[in-house]
Amino acid sequence: MLRRLVTAVAIWAVMALPAAAAGLIRDADVEYALNQVARPVLAAVGLPASTRILVINDSSLNAFVADTQHIFLHSGLIMKLPSARALQYVIAHEAAHITNGHLARRAGNARAARTVAGLGFVLAAAAAAAGNPRAGTGLALGTQSAAMRSFLAHTRAEESSADISALRALVRAGIDPQAAIEVHDIFRGQEALSAGRQDPYMRSHPLTRDRLRAARGFVAGNSRKTGDDPTARYWFARAQGKLSAFLRAPGWTLRRAKSSVTPDIALMRQAAAYHRSSNLTKALKAIDGALAQRPRDALYLELKGQILLESRQFSQAVQVYRQAAALAPREPLILGGLGRAQLAAGDARGALNTLEKARARDFRDPRVLRDLAVAHAKTGNNGMASLLTAERYALLGNLKDAHLHATRAQGLLPRGSGPWRRAQDVLDAAKRLR
Repeated sequence: MLRRLVTAVAIWAVMALPAAAAGLIRDADVEYALNQVARPVLAAVGLPASTRILVINDSSLNAFVADTQHIFLHSGLIMKLPSARALQYVIAHEAAHITNGHLARRAGNARAARTVAGLGFVLAAAAAAAGNPRAGTGLALGTQSAAMRSFLAHTRAEESSADISALRALVRAGIDPQAAIEVHDIFRGQEALSAGRQDPYMRSHPLTRDRLRAARGFVAGNSRKTGDDPTARYWFARAQGKLSAFLRAPGWTLRRAKSSVTPDIALMRQAAAYHRSSNLTKALKAIDGALAQRPRDALYLELKGQILLESRQFSQAVQVYRQAAALAPREPLILGGLGRAQLAAGDARGALNTLEKARARDFRDPRVLRDLAVAHAKTGNNGMASLLTAERYALLGNLKDAHLHATRAQGLLPRGSGPWRRAQDVLDAAKRLR
């Protein structure tokens, strides 16, 4: 239960943050890739395809659930796992905590996550409780670190139950349950470390000899001796490649890119590395090479748009983002990029229309809320600008500033209107936290 927490970590959505800075990574390519990998196991455990797989920008090895709608994976874990099936086991295990009813005590959190302020609280608290309470610049919410750490704690019985459910889900999905051994082997050395040196995953998911023995017993009777599904293998490699290209040094990426699973992934990684090295010519050549192999890949077009936008080629960025949006008209992160490019190009009204579409499909991206606030301010609607700023601060876990801007918004918006009630949601969330 979320009663007393030490720190709510700030969650922001910037791909190229240093690996040590905790935040929520929002990237259309990575999220699509992870959902492609997760699809068969989510179906096998009985969760809807709408369940979101979100990535915390943290190099530690961790995965957790905070409500019934989201599964969180640390970027460090994704980059450490050896195979797509290993990632599928991790997702199946976390999904099992949802389907087995282990989150019943947190029903209030799931309800709160239906508003932007509630989701910001859940995301911030979950990231802090997952083992990074000092990261970010979040809001202090209490004094008991033990209570914070217990937020995501499960009993050994729950862990064993999730283990077995995950293994059975892999078998139902036609995936070799040997994946469980691959995952457990990564953490086997953690048990020899002191509690202070153990990875957060070790503390919230106790990996005992008994659990490993049970997994081996199950695998012995059910192993299918099959390789990764080609689709899962491709998208797993693409997610790993995109994350590492933005989170590791460009030189590291360029030395290893050619060993990628496919040539297009190699070129995508090179494009990101050259972009981060401020070499626009080579970055565009590499991403155009990837697009030559996958010409209708909206996600590669989105990366090209990002490269152009961040290189201040605004009009070209708008054109490329439009191509991406035409291929993936319902992808909110691509729509958000298009709106951002339109805003940078001076088209505030066009940006407003695009960004509203992005927000309607996904309110989890604080960049969209920031850009929408700017677009409303540029078009003279200061009440909506204040509301969206309040919601952005709420999503970042900063309820103090959210309260300030929500109060301002209520003074500018028609009383009782939909936007006015949204501002009230933020104020109510701030009051609950106090």
